[in-house]
Amino acid sequence: MTAHLIGLIGSGIGPSLSPALHEREADHHGLRYLYKILDIADLGVGATAAGDLVRTARRLGYTGLNITHPCKQTVIEHLDELSPDAARLGAVNTVTFDGDRAVGHNTDWTGFAESFARGLPDAATDRIVQIGAGGAGAAVAHALLTLGADRVVLADTRTARAESLAAELTERFGPGRARATPITDLEAALHHADGLVNATPVGMAAHPGSPVPAALLRPDLWVADVVYRPLRTELLDRARELGCRTLDGGGMVVFQAAHAFRLFTGLTPDTDRMLAHLSDLVTA
Repeated sequence: MTAHLIGLIGSGIGPSLSPALHEREADHHGLRYLYKILDIADLGVGATAAGDLVRTARRLGYTGLNITHPCKQTVIEHLDELSPDAARLGAVNTVTFDGDRAVGHNTDWTGFAESFARGLPDAATDRIVQIGAGGAGAAVAHALLTLGADRVVLADTRTARAESLAAELTERFGPGRARATPITDLEAALHHADGLVNATPVGMAAHPGSPVPAALLRPDLWVADVVYRPLRTELLDRARELGCRTLDGGGMVVFQAAHAFRLFTGLTPDTDRMLAHLSDLVTA
């Protein structure tokens, strides 16, 4: 029986459902599959320690790693190679080991794209406001523009980061497709928006709250969140109370996990089965 040892590097990731999602799907394929949490907060180290953890995992015989907040960008300088998607996005959420080489991939953007296409198939995308321009934000914005969004307006507590991502997206997708706005100008940015995406960790169990004041939401605005633990974030609860169409982070985590599973094992996972597993896990 083939054996795989996988790890997840990030901060505050104790509640992550990725281990169970991967291990349950692996059982259906007859694999010995162990998925370990490597929480930098518990280890007492910062995001820059991701490189040391990657090197240690390679020496210990790990098949690969998933990478999450806040290490999706800091890990890059410690890798030997990037897939075309990871290189374009400047963010890595999956690392595979090829002999002595550590290769970075990005399955976040394809995971979000598949989730959005399924969950909000006919949503208007003329103008989308996205909060968060970090690793997840880069993947989500790339997905939205790939799916045909006319313009993505980026807001981040670090204005320079939003401006940098907007410039990269404009170069990749063309003039006018992305721009940055100060986080303090959210009200004006949302005034004519079709949709809002939260691509920050705000709303996670370790980062409670909402990145957007409820007063800025309105019923004709669709709202998506990349946070999946919990699936019912404060932002989505307020949006649903107003009658907004919403998309939680469950689909993204399942589809990105499925794409990572394929990279780790070479096998094709059953995404419908994985969605059912997620439903079981969040209601358990």
